Amino acid sequence: MSVGVTTSAPLPPTSDTSGVISAFSLVDYVVFVLLLVLSLAIGLYHAFRGWGRHTVSELLMADRKMNCLPVALSLLATFQSAVAILGVPSEIYKSGTQYWFLGCSYFLGLLIPAHIFIPVFYRLHLTSAYEYLELRFNKTVRVCGTMTFIFQMVIYMGVVLYAPSLALNAVTGFDLWLSVLTLGIVCTIYTALGGLKAVIWTDVFQTLVMFLGQLAVIIVGSAKVGGLGRVWDLASQQGRISGIELNPDPFERHTFWTLAFGGVFMMLSLYGVNQAQVQRYLSSRTEKAAVLSCYAVFPCQQVVLCMGCLIGLVMFAYHKEHPGSIPAQAAPDQFVLYFVMDLLRGLPGLPGLFVACLFSGSLSTISSAFNSLATVTMEDLIRPRFPQFTEVQATMLSRILAFGYGLLCLGMAYISSQMGPVLQAAISIFGMVGGPLLGLFCLGMFFPCANPPGAIVGLLAGLTMAFWIGIGSIVTRMGSGMAPSHFNESSFSQSSNLSAVTLTTLTSTTLSRPTGLQRLYSLSYLWYSAHNSTTVIVVGLIVSLLTGRMRGRTLNPRTIYPVLPRLLAFLPMSCQKRLHCRGYSQDLSVDSTMFPEKMSNGMLKGSRDKEATAGPEEGPVHQGSSPTFILQETSL
Repeated sequence: MSVGVTTSAPLPPTSDTSGVISAFSLVDYVVFVLLLVLSLAIGLYHAFRGWGRHTVSELLMADRKMNCLPVALSLLATFQSAVAILGVPSEIYKSGTQYWFLGCSYFLGLLIPAHIFIPVFYRLHLTSAYEYLELRFNKTVRVCGTMTFIFQMVIYMGVVLYAPSLALNAVTGFDLWLSVLTLGIVCTIYTALGGLKAVIWTDVFQTLVMFLGQLAVIIVGSAKVGGLGRVWDLASQQGRISGIELNPDPFERHTFWTLAFGGVFMMLSLYGVNQAQVQRYLSSRTEKAAVLSCYAVFPCQQVVLCMGCLIGLVMFAYHKEHPGSIPAQAAPDQFVLYFVMDLLRGLPGLPGLFVACLFSGSLSTISSAFNSLATVTMEDLIRPRFPQFTEVQATMLSRILAFGYGLLCLGMAYISSQMGPVLQAAISIFGMVGGPLLGLFCLGMFFPCANPPGAIVGLLAGLTMAFWIGIGSIVTRMGSGMAPSHFNESSFSQSSNLSAVTLTTLTSTTLSRPTGLQRLYSLSYLWYSAHNSTTVIVVGLIVSLLTGRMRGRTLNPRTIYPVLPRLLAFLPMSCQKRLHCRGYSQDLSVDSTMFPEKMSNGMLKGSRDKEATAGPEEGPVHQGSSPTFILQETSL
């Protein structure tokens, strides 16, 4: 899943690439095939290890025994898709290094999940993140959240499968649909049979491949240009090295505030409440391991961002030294591959390594999508309605669901091939839905007065606002013949060989500023999550206050994170009492009266067993050991 850069739809596979196809040799194909074979082997190893004794918990949650390092690498790989590998260098190549400041958002974007979302989710012993919504609100809200997530992932995973296959066809001539089918089938087999443990360990392997592929491009490219110092000098001379842009205007596409603070909300929607990531946190052996895995992602994300940006700078410097390396008709999504194939020509194996890097990004994203979709379908839609399923039946059905989503992904890849310009909208839908889901969880976790009607109406309002602004923005730009990135590109000398669309994008700063709805549609995409999640919270609170808050309903205190008391904890106790805050020791075990199906599937027994075996340094898993605070009803 791409994290931040929205790129244009790729060119059709009929583009003239004859000068590039010859760069892919037999050795490159061998390297590429090895990626698929080893990924499949890792998955099958975990599938057949203990075959016949697998449980649903082992298949969907890796038996909750994973250590922090593989979980951290899997968290990183899940949202480092081929779209991001191609998109970040193209952004730097076209617009300069302003995007690099997105790294400032990683600190809060990962610290908040580590200290707020993970403790709440982990201590409730959830399997699906949307179980939280039933504990906090009711089953209807849970189903609404689940269906929103399924829609988000089904739309996106076909694009993630199709886009790199199209790129491979464009630069190598490799059959487009053979590539799609091979990638989809391999991923479906190891995900369905091996479960989450197979997905996590293949993610570890694929993360290493992505790292090696990008590192090879940086080393070879900088060496051919004359070193990283020469790369930096060329980029600086041409205005690609951006300073800190402190313009607070949220309609400017990339400024420091947009990247550093708007990016925080984007990160929270990905690493805080997305099922694919929450599932990995919950598969950790202990809560401490889950938190450490979130911490470990921070330096890894910084390294990945730096590598993507350096590839963009190297690509720009190399293009200055070798003007024909990127054809004028190439789409932004194809810049990197044309550059890599020209750069690595004559070095057998390295072009194949980079393509393997690209497909590793797709495999890690798609496998995470299959597994998380199978999990939420099983836990949120099927098991509550058919509690009589035995463990064997539930395990088999989970595998069938993963296979089913694999086939659906292939179907969505075919639909993506027919979309044309609408492909950009499909990519954008993923970002549009993340904000409202973040707002729904924040509404429940931070506002005790929020009730189920407020949650449902707030979610609908957030989704409506998201699609109104997101789709309206895309349609407006298509109608005006503008590229997706607009109005705020950095001013710099333009290369003579850029395509007409890209030139329109880069010179658009000279156009008149939009007004009215056009102005609203130019909101920076990095503020989408903040805007849409805020809409959910504001509308949800208004509806909740109008419908009597939580009066007459049971509020589960374990689902609330006391934000205000935590912020005021440094005040003297007398001041806290005056502000209607009181101590409250949270009992974090699951309340069977509020969530009876948890009792039926034996979760409580497993929780108590874990408490009994927890080491003294870890403490009980579900019993809060430190006092927390909640607001009294009179203060709400």
